[in-house]
Amino acid sequence: MAEMTTRERMIRMYEHRDADRVPVVDYPWDATFERWHREGMPTDVDYVDYFGLDKFADLNADNGPRYPETIVEETDEWVTRTTDWGATLREWKHAEGVPGFLDAAIKDPASWAEAKGRMTPTPDRVGWEWLKSNYSRLREEGAWITANFWFGFDVLHSWVVGTERLLLAMVEQPEWVVDMLDHSLDVQIALFELVWEAGYHFDAIAWCDDMGYKHSQFFSLDMYRQLVKPAHKRAADWAHAKGLKVNLHSCGYIAPLVPDLIDAGIDMLNPLEVKAGMDPIHLKAQYGDVLAFQGGLNAVLFDQPDSLWREMRRVVPHLKRNGGYVLGSDHSVPSSTSLETFRRFVTLAKELGSYQ
Repeated sequence: MAEMTTRERMIRMYEHRDADRVPVVDYPWDATFERWHREGMPTDVDYVDYFGLDKFADLNADNGPRYPETIVEETDEWVTRTTDWGATLREWKHAEGVPGFLDAAIKDPASWAEAKGRMTPTPDRVGWEWLKSNYSRLREEGAWITANFWFGFDVLHSWVVGTERLLLAMVEQPEWVVDMLDHSLDVQIALFELVWEAGYHFDAIAWCDDMGYKHSQFFSLDMYRQLVKPAHKRAADWAHAKGLKVNLHSCGYIAPLVPDLIDAGIDMLNPLEVKAGMDPIHLKAQYGDVLAFQGGLNAVLFDQPDSLWREMRRVVPHLKRNGGYVLGSDHSVPSSTSLETFRRFVTLAKELGSYQ
């Protein structure tokens, strides 16, 4: 079989058909890039090209309230800043890890109403110059182009109102939660309608909505069905009406939600977080005829390369069967991963993922 482009491979994966090989993609932390540059990776070369990974491109459109972004405090190790969604967070500069969220501007229906009034789908929220400069090249290269949506439980609890506050609101003020989900999605759809109508067509939509942690979910299945699933389904319906695919990123243990995710219209699920309790082989056996998968390789094993190679040899042959798989880790590539280890990871991924 002749070598395919990423877009050709992805089409076959979503159709649950063999390709030349499975697509291979992963996402290093900034600290990982710093290490790789110290170990010899040129600073002026994209890591995707350097390692020969598949070409994925993301389109973004700003649906937020556009609060002023400020630096509150900064040291050599970390920075505390406010975001355009009104969150105050602290981030490490040279180490991987999710931010520490310290405060939020949106705390109740009244402060949400003020933020909501700032969230209007105006054309200046789209990066038109980036599209003009890059879109044709991406299509010529055969990249898989995804519109990144920004809404959902994970966005609200992490980046907008805070975890405890949101979980209480899901019980005590569900109408407020639904309104935040719906309006965020409304603005996002309207913005990507502008992009689509301007002729910048994409292949899929995706959004991050971490709904689980270790061996459990943040909320019940009934609560998912009542509050979150309707927004998921509406996003998927919009995409499917345009012939697009739908990829959901949800970290943690979310196995009990999978049948409802399929019913909502999700076409591909990632990252299948093994260390949280997800079983990629079981998921493939149970749902692989209707749901495609991305990830499923325990990122903790990047610290133990021989164990990682064994795990890849165990898992990949099952996940690639009849297409429906994009190979990658179940989170991100940590900074403990050497340049040579990741190079070997990509080589083995292509070898095990081949259909020839």
